[in-house]
Amino acid sequence: MLTYNFENIGSDSLYEFLYKCIKNDIIQGIILSGEKLPSKRALAKNLAISVITVENAYGQLLAEGYIYSIPKSGYYVSDLSGIPVHQTEYTSETYEAEEQGTDSRTAKAGDKVLLTGGENAFIADFTSNQTEHAAFPFSIWNKTMRAVMNDYQKEMMINPPCGGVMELRKSISSYLKEFCAMYVRPEQIIIGAGTEYLYSILIQLLGRNVCYGVENPGYPKIAKIYRSMGVKYEYIDLDEEGTSAKKLEEKKVDIMHISPSHHFPTGMVMPISKRYELLGWVTRKKERYIIEDDYDSELRLSGKPFPTLQSIDVSGKVIYMNTFTKTLASTVRISYMVLPEDLAKRFYSELSFYSCTVSNFEQYTLAQFMENGSFEKHINRLRNYYQNKRDAILKELKSGSIGKYITIQEEEAGVHFLMHIQSDCTEAEIVEKAKAGGVKLDPLSRYYIKNTEKHEQNGQENPYENTYVMNYSSVNMENIKKVVQVLSQLG
Repeated sequence: MLTYNFENIGSDSLYEFLYKCIKNDIIQGIILSGEKLPSKRALAKNLAISVITVENAYGQLLAEGYIYSIPKSGYYVSDLSGIPVHQTEYTSETYEAEEQGTDSRTAKAGDKVLLTGGENAFIADFTSNQTEHAAFPFSIWNKTMRAVMNDYQKEMMINPPCGGVMELRKSISSYLKEFCAMYVRPEQIIIGAGTEYLYSILIQLLGRNVCYGVENPGYPKIAKIYRSMGVKYEYIDLDEEGTSAKKLEEKKVDIMHISPSHHFPTGMVMPISKRYELLGWVTRKKERYIIEDDYDSELRLSGKPFPTLQSIDVSGKVIYMNTFTKTLASTVRISYMVLPEDLAKRFYSELSFYSCTVSNFEQYTLAQFMENGSFEKHINRLRNYYQNKRDAILKELKSGSIGKYITIQEEEAGVHFLMHIQSDCTEAEIVEKAKAGGVKLDPLSRYYIKNTEKHEQNGQENPYENTYVMNYSSVNMENIKKVVQVLSQLG
């Protein structure tokens, strides 16, 4: 029977502490692969804690792939053979701030129906990633901006380092340490106005003579960026657990772009065994790297955010990327990447002539917003906001007449879920019917590049037919009943 001491759990909740204890025992090999875990009731009795605490801890381990369940049998430890030693926290002295200026040398076109002023004409647009004004912390953001205007007048007139204002990079470094168990130096963090700019920097660092891998289905803009930059790329079909190292070898991919947590658009979460498989693949050749796109990961609506791939990388082969467009607003064009030490050195040596593309004012404002605890409070509020919104939408969908014709998947995947419609109508017909009623749907199939030969062999046209990516971040809840009425007429 598993036994743990709960006397000194720090700031963790009981279930978080229990989850960490069991996970550590699995990683260290104390609990062996294939071993059956105690029942929830038995473990709760042994540890003198509630069954719900054990249930939540098992749920987190299950979601991350450390364990698996067999119906009417119980929980078992996954096969995690070959796991390397976990990265340890930096213990060096406090990082000195970079001197100002030291490293600086001075949706388909026509697809949207828009009104004058750029307002969306649909009663509900499930393709949009825009943020409702009610979700943005205008009051505290305004207060923070005024404080920055008063306190940082001199600093705002000085050209920032090429990587961005050091205050913001320190704030992000602290945030990553606290919430993602990532121990990175501020100097490894590069700020940019959107991920498109950061990708252009990465391609210059990694080279144009290597092959880039793109998930299929996946975020289509990535392939467009690679195409526009004139680099070779290959589509990597996903299986039920994500990207396969075997497929990367077959396609001779050197740089792989993945979204292991809250994959867009499928919403799948890559299990821990698959993550270590990729970490094994990336170490076999010097030129290989993994680009981890952690888009939307902060908005897991239940349980803890999943650990990043970078946090378990011991070889310095994972480039971490994230953005504030989902946690703040789609119009806040502030993104960042975390470079491994060797790439960071190359960036400063070869590309420091680039100027930071985000204004000092925005950077200092965001830095202060994070430092005073407002960002953490905002994230917690945002999770509750989106969870209530999602629950209300799903309730309306399931209670309406369309409820018996739909299947909901990946409802925990950030601010979108998948909805499959059982209908005699084709996907194109459903999209047009919905559009005529003022509802814009986003077919999952449009994110998928069809491998004709493969699917002819399997006798299928598209594995994602009549499945829709329901991004509800900008949906007005006052219109949701109308939306359900429109969708109920699609059968």
